[in-house]
Parts: sequence; C-alpha cells; structure tokens
Amino acid sequence: MTMRILLFLFSLLISLAHADEFLDPSVAFKPSVRALDSQTIEVSYEIAKGYYLYRDKFRFAVDGDTVTLGTAIYPKGKEKNDDNFGKVEVYYKSVAIRVPVERNASGPLALNLKVTGQGCADAGVCYPPQTQLLSVTLPDPVTTPNSAASSAAGEGDESGMIAATLKNAGFWAILAFFFVAGLGLSLTPCVFPMIPILSGIIAGQGHKASHARGFALSLAYVLGMAVTYAAAGIAAGMTGTLISSALQNAWVLGGFALVFVVLSFSMFGFYELQLPTALQSKLSEESGHLQGGRGIGVFLMGALSALIVGPCVAAPLAGALLYIGQTGDAILGGTALFVMALGMGAPLIAVGVAGGSLLPKTGPWMEGVKKTFGVLLLATAVWLVSPVMPPVATMLALALLLIVPAIYLHALDPLPPYAKGWQRFWKGIGIVMLLTGAALLIGALSGSRDPLQPLAGLRGTAAAAEAKHLPFERVVSVAELDAKVAAARKPVMLDFYADWCVSCKEMEKFTFADRSIQAQLAGYTLLQADVTANSADDKALLARFGLFGPPGIIFFDPKGREIRSVRVVGFQDVAQFAKTLQKTGIAG
Repeated sequence: MTMRILLFLFSLLISLAHADEFLDPSVAFKPSVRALDSQTIEVSYEIAKGYYLYRDKFRFAVDGDTVTLGTAIYPKGKEKNDDNFGKVEVYYKSVAIRVPVERNASGPLALNLKVTGQGCADAGVCYPPQTQLLSVTLPDPVTTPNSAASSAAGEGDESGMIAATLKNAGFWAILAFFFVAGLGLSLTPCVFPMIPILSGIIAGQGHKASHARGFALSLAYVLGMAVTYAAAGIAAGMTGTLISSALQNAWVLGGFALVFVVLSFSMFGFYELQLPTALQSKLSEESGHLQGGRGIGVFLMGALSALIVGPCVAAPLAGALLYIGQTGDAILGGTALFVMALGMGAPLIAVGVAGGSLLPKTGPWMEGVKKTFGVLLLATAVWLVSPVMPPVATMLALALLLIVPAIYLHALDPLPPYAKGWQRFWKGIGIVMLLTGAALLIGALSGSRDPLQPLAGLRGTAAAAEAKHLPFERVVSVAELDAKVAAARKPVMLDFYADWCVSCKEMEKFTFADRSIQAQLAGYTLLQADVTANSADDKALLARFGLFGPPGIIFFDPKGREIRSVRVVGFQDVAQFAKTLQKTGIAG
C-alpha cells in the first residue's frame, strides 16, 4: 500500500514538472455517444497517441428512472504491465463500448449519460478518473428495429471479435491473421469446386503444361479470385449486401455452368477452343504470342469463380465486412480480404504447380487425364445449377456422370487372363462408380431426393424417422419476425438459410439432424429466414442483424431480447454447436 502511494506521488510530481508537455485529459480522451438502436447505445473514446485508457475503470450511469443500463460489452484490449495497477487490460487509439438499455417507457427517449474513464500517458503520468456528461436520444422501438445488435464485439460472436481485432491490431498482424484464416477456408466446400476448374484449365494445356506454366496460370487464377473478393467485400461492407448472393439465380448459374460444359467437351476432343485463324494472326503480329491473353482469360475465370462458386459467408469474411461497415476503412478491410483470398488460393497454386508437372506430356495417358478433368468440370456444372434444379434432376445427372465414365473404364468388360495391376485397379474404380451411379438412379426413380442416401426411400418409415429435420417456422419479413419472437414466450433460434449456401446445407444435414442437438433445442421456438431469392424483405432481415449473407444463427431469450454475445456465422459441427448452445445459458 505504501509503495502504491509513493508511486502515485511520484506520478503527480512528474505531472507538475511537465504540465506543459502533457495533454489536458479532455483532449487526451474524447468521449462521444450515439444510439445504435432503440435499446443500445455506443460510447466511443478517441484516445490521443501515447495515451491509453483502463478497461476496468469505465463507469456508466444515467439520470432518471426511464431506463436501466445493462452490462457493458467491451472489445478485447491489450495487456500491459502498469506501474500503478500491475497487469491490466488497456485501450490505445480508440475504443467503442456497447451498453444495452432496458426501457421503462415507449417513444423517443432523451438521456443524460454520465461516462467515467481513467487513463494514463506512456510518458509516465496518470490522470484521476474523469466524468463527463453526454446527451443521446434513443429512437422509438416501434419504428426502429434492433439493427445494431450484430456489430457488438461479444465474446461469443466470432465475427465481432474479428472486427475488433482489425480495429486494435497492427497492420502486419492483421494480414498474417487473415492469410491463415484463408488457409483454413480453403478446406471448406465453397472452395473445393475451384480445384477441378483450375486443374481442368491446366490439363487443357496438354503438352504445354510445365512447372512454370502451371504456376503462372494458377497465380493468375488466384489473383483474379483475390481481387474480386477484395472489391466485392468492400462493396458489401459499404452497402451491407453481399454482391455474390445477387448472382445466385438460374440465368447466371446456368450461364456459368454452360461455360464449364463447353470447356469439358473440349477436354473430350469434340472441338478445340481457340480464336479464329485470322484473329490469331493479327494478335500474333501485335504481341508475338498469346500467353498473355490466356493469362487474362484465366484471371477472369478466377474472378467469376470467386463470385459464383464461393458465395457462402464465414466468420473471417463477416468480421472484415463488419469492420468495413462500422469504420468505413475500405483500404484496411479490402487489403485483409485480398490477403484472405490469397490464403484460400495457396492450395490452388500448389495444385496448379503439381498439375503442370505431373500431367503426362505425350501419349494416351495425357488424353485420359484430360477426359478425367472433363468429367470433373461436368460435375462442377451440375453442382453449380443444383440449387435451381429439382433434386431428382440433380441425382439423375450425377448418376449419368458416374455410369458413363464407368463404362469407359471397362466396368462391364471382362479382363484378359493376364491383366496387369493397373488394369485391375481402374476396373475396380469403374465398378464402384457404376454401382454408385446405379444407386443414385434407382434412388431417384424410387422417390429419394438425398444424393448422400439415395436408397433411403427403399427403407420405408425407419428411414423417415432417421431423417427427421428440425421443425422450423419460416419468417419472410422483419415485422413477422418481431411478432413471432414477441409471441414465443420462450427461447428463440433464428436460422438464415439459402438453397445456394453450401454451409447452410451442411448445418442442416450434419448438425441440426443430430439427436443430441435436437434434444437441446426442444425448448426453443425455431424460426428460419430463407434468403435464397435475395428479395427486398430478405435484405431487410439480413440488415436487421448486420449479416451479409447466410449462414447465420441468432438467439433470443424468453423475453424476446437477442443474446448478443452468442451467434453463429459459418458452419459449426455438432460439438461446436453444442458449446454455442451452452453459452446461451438456456440450452436444454
């Protein structure tokens, strides 16, 4: 105790000796307040360079009895070994603190908010706690929805934590984080379809494929993807709408799938894709070679793939978009998205280099590899249009894609008596493909609509019991959502879904179908917003919670208030989702 008194007196002496060198506390720490919605206020501090505020010294109070302040939600700060208080958490540059408000009256409310904070200068002086009076008006809850809930940097909200990281971390640390996050996203289903696209492009080079050419083509593809992610991400952050979701319609998906069909047929040798001879000659005269043009074409293919093939939202992407929307810092947000896309594309570059070196340069093997990639491109085309096709059509298309190549692999032909090992191997692969394709064909004709369980329809009621889905009620507008949440009188889970969202279907098939998860959700009212059409009502529902697209899951307590520290953005498996439900404090 005596030591702390001495340290305080020492700091006071320093401040008196260097009074002219330190800023007035009202200049060093500038508070401001704004209403985010009818039940949330945000207190922000602008902190001068070389100064910091203590996380545990903030206090908030309000005059009158018209409202009650809830527990403040703080972003993560930086740890510091402080001379006065030991190991503490502090904020540099700026901090934004969310304060929930419980209202005791309707209509607009004018509040006088007392904010107290305490900070120090790195140079060695600490100020006493500073209390300032700020005025703010809460809007009428009837006319203003809780649109700001999503951006709270709650401990359970991964995208909010990422947005806070962007705000507080250093530039290079941010880029490193997003590159690693991109590597993780490269393992998701939204990126897998890009592998056969890129591999098919390289396989189409035939004897021209090499290490250097494979690297150049894959780099052009990944750069196209990265530039598109950055540009589309900045636009989404500024507008609140994910551009790629607008492209998930039958015409756009059908057109892009047609491109893959055309590319695949060229792999089968039906024709050669090349410019007319006269145009080739003219371009040759001007540039001397066509490699640059091909590089531009691959760049554009990467750009289109990023928009069409990977529209799902994951936590790192949502966090960057949230940061852009909150701060308007398009440069840092766009750079983070660009680096994230480079991380997503790193495995694609490895595939490109390996493809360029492993593909046979001459002989019949090269033609076999090209035909294999032709089949993969056709499979990608089917995958693209599956959201806008009847499930039975998708299953029939997949059956054909397995049965026809199986016949070419001699699945139905007898092997010669002294067949070599590779002949037997490929015949085995052909038989497996034939049986799988036959199962899909029989399943589709017998009424099954699940490609992963094509014969489930033949097992009768037992299969139907196994395939039990959560009993979601659909909501189509903000007004309908508010009415159902208010009438529920019990916990509510709101799921954002779209037919074109791969992660949404993963959640539905693997997580929501788990019996333990269904048992935990037994006491919930389950609502679902299908935003497949990306209509005005769909956009309003997403904007209500600051979401840029599915998947996203929001939780409400029995009083109809959002549990702002717990939400899901992106896919979670059974174990992760069970932990999320426990964090709500109301899981069964």
